[in-house]
Amino acid sequence: MDNTSGYDIKYLFEPRSIAVIGASQDKKKIGYAVFNNIISGGYKGKVFPVSPKGGEIDGHRIYTDILEIDDNIDCVSIVIPAHLVKDTVSKCAQKKIKFIQIITSGFSEVGNVREEKEIARIARESGTRIVGPNMFGLYSSVASLNSTFSASTINPGHVAILTQSGALGIAMIAKTAVANMGLAAIISIGNKCDVDEADLLEYLIGNDNTKVIFMYIEGVKKGERLTETLKVATGKKPVIVIKSGKSKRGARAAASHTGSLAGSDEIFDAVMKQCGVLRAECLEDAFNWCKFMISSPAPPNYNSVIVTNGGGVGVMATDACEKYGVSLYDNQAVLKSLYEDVTPSFGSTKNPIDLTGTAGANEYTRALAVTAESKEIGSTIGLYCETAIFDSGNLSQMIKDTYTKHHQNGKSISYALIGGKQVESAIDSLIVDRIPVFNDVEQAVSCIGAFYRYHKYLDEASHKIDEYEIDATLINKIIDGAANDGRTFLLANEGAAIMRAANIAIPQSKIARNINEAVKYASEIGYPVVMKVVSKDILHKSDAGGVMLDLDDEKEVVVGYEAIMHNCRKYKTNAVIEGIEISEMVKKGVELIVGARRDPSFGPVVMCGLGGIYVEVMKDISFRALPINRDIALSMLEEIRSYPLLLGARGEEKKDIESVIDTIIKIGSIIKNCERITDIEINPVVVYEIQNGIKAVDARILISKPKEDVQ
Repeated sequence: MDNTSGYDIKYLFEPRSIAVIGASQDKKKIGYAVFNNIISGGYKGKVFPVSPKGGEIDGHRIYTDILEIDDNIDCVSIVIPAHLVKDTVSKCAQKKIKFIQIITSGFSEVGNVREEKEIARIARESGTRIVGPNMFGLYSSVASLNSTFSASTINPGHVAILTQSGALGIAMIAKTAVANMGLAAIISIGNKCDVDEADLLEYLIGNDNTKVIFMYIEGVKKGERLTETLKVATGKKPVIVIKSGKSKRGARAAASHTGSLAGSDEIFDAVMKQCGVLRAECLEDAFNWCKFMISSPAPPNYNSVIVTNGGGVGVMATDACEKYGVSLYDNQAVLKSLYEDVTPSFGSTKNPIDLTGTAGANEYTRALAVTAESKEIGSTIGLYCETAIFDSGNLSQMIKDTYTKHHQNGKSISYALIGGKQVESAIDSLIVDRIPVFNDVEQAVSCIGAFYRYHKYLDEASHKIDEYEIDATLINKIIDGAANDGRTFLLANEGAAIMRAANIAIPQSKIARNINEAVKYASEIGYPVVMKVVSKDILHKSDAGGVMLDLDDEKEVVVGYEAIMHNCRKYKTNAVIEGIEISEMVKKGVELIVGARRDPSFGPVVMCGLGGIYVEVMKDISFRALPINRDIALSMLEEIRSYPLLLGARGEEKKDIESVIDTIIKIGSIIKNCERITDIEINPVVVYEIQNGIKAVDARILISKPKEDVQ
C-alpha cells in the first residue's frame, strides 16, 4: 500500500528508539541475536527489550508489554510465534509505533493470507507501517543499526541491498564481507504486506551514503508505482537487479516462497530496461557491478581500449566487448600515434593493444598511462597473462599505480589477471583495496558494459510522454454494448469501430446479411476482397473456416459466402451468425503485430513485433510499460530481430516507421483511457513505404467481465 500515514520512511532506517518484542535471554534464539546485534553494533538510540517473562538482558530491563514503555518508539522488531503477532501489532498500533519489522514467518508464504491481511489492516488504520512479515531485519550504516539476526559485524560502505529473500539476504551479508564490499544498508522485504521496494527506494534515493542500489526480486505486486520510483532512482544512482522466477517452474517457486506472483519475465525485463535498471544474471555479476560503480567516474566518452600482453586473451576480451556492448576505439591512425612509442615493433597498436609477452611492469605502466591521459579514450580493460619475464611480485603495485592514475584523470579501468598462485595472491590483495580486478576476462568486460549501459541511459533518457486524443466516449459506448450482451470480447465490426475512434487506418469493410449484399459491397469496395464471419460465438474465425481471402469477382464472392456459412454451421451448429464482413484485400507489406494488455504486475503495457501467422512461433516481440514517448516506441522496434525489414531489406524501400510509432502510441492511449479493455491485439499491421502509412487488418479486443459477474 502507498504511504498515507505521514510517517517519514527515514524513521525505519534511522529510528531514534527501537523495541524488540520477543527479546530473549537465551543466546541460541533469534530474539537474543536481534537484540544483541542492535546493542553491539553501536546503535546510539534507545533500545527496549520486550518479553512477557520480564527480567533483564545484558543489563537492560525487559518490559513485559510494549504498552508498559512510557517513551515514544519509532520502530519495533517482532520476533515471536506467528499466532501472537496480530495482538502484538494491535498494541503497537495503539501506541502509535511508526514502523514495525515483522521478522516472524508463517503468513502468506505458507498460505496464511487472511491473517496477514488482517495485520496489515490493523496497522493501516492507525498509520503504522509494516515491513514483512517473513523478513530478517535491517542494517543501516547511518544509524549504526543492525536489527538483523545475521552477522553481528557488518562493514559500512556505499551499497544498499533490498532483498525479497531473507535467507539469501543473510548469505549476501556474509558475501559482502568476503568481497570487501561495504554496505550503506540492507533490508529484507519479506511478504510485502505493506512496505515494498518503492517505499524503501524513496529513502535510498535521497541517502547520500548510498552510491549504488542492488535489489533481489521474486515478484512484483505494485509495478506501476515501482516503475515510476525506479525512474527517479536511476536518474541519481545506478540500480542493479536480480529477478528470479524466470522459468515457469521458477515462477511457481517464487510465488510459493513469498506469497507474491512472479509476472511475465519478458515484461519485467523490458520494464527494467525502460527504467534504466541493470539486470544481472547472477550474484557474481551483481556484486562485481556494484563494486565497480561505487567509485568509477562518469565516462568522458564510450571509447574503450584493451591493453594486453597476450593475443589470445585480447581476442577473448574483444569477443566479450561485443557481447556486453562495449565500443572498442578503432581509429587506427590515432591509435598508432598514441601507442607506437610504448609498443614493441613486433607488437600491435591496433585495438587490442598487444604489448607482447616481453612486457614488464614498466611497459604496462607506460601503455596504461596513455589510456589514462588520452582524450580519445573513455575507459580501459587491462589484461595480464603470467609470464616468466614479468615479475609477478611487481604486479600489485603496477595495478595500484595505473588504477590511481586513471581515476585522477576521471577514467575507469578494470583488470583481468590470468596466472598461478602469485597472480591469485595479487588479486586477493587488490580486492582488499577495492580495485576492480578479476581472474576472468568476461567479468572485467561485463563491468565496463554495465557501466556504459547505465550512463548511456542517463544520456538518452527522456521523461516526455506522448499520447493521442481518442474518442473515449464512443469506445465506451461500444464496450457497453458488448458488456450488455454478456461478452468479454468485441466483434470484428466493433473492433474496427474502435480503430476508427483512435484514427488508426483499417481496410474498408461492410457487414453483409445475405449474398446479394455481399456482392453489392464487394463491388463498392473493389476487388479483390476478404470475407470473414461475424459471430459472437466464433472468436477464432480461421479455425472455423470463417475466412476467405483474395476473392477476385462476383462468382468467388457467392461461393465464398456459402462456404463460410457452411463451415461455421458445421464448426458450431448453434452459433449465431450476424453476417459476413466484406473487406478490401490489403496489398502486401511488412506484417507486424501491435498490441497492449493490462499486466497483473505492471499495469498497462504495449507490445510490438513481427506479426502474421507465425507470431506465436517466432515470438519476436518487445514490451514497454505506459506511459511512453516516440523514442521509447522506436526503441521497441529497434529491439526486435525483424527491425531490418522496416529499414528496407534486399533492396526494398524503407517502410513508414513513423506510422508504426503512431499506432503503438494510439494503442497505448486506448488501453490507458479505457479501463475495461484488458487486451488489444492488431495482427497483422501491414506497413508500407514511407508516407504510405499502415493498415490495421484485424483487431482482437478483450474486455473485463461486467462487475456483477465478477466473483
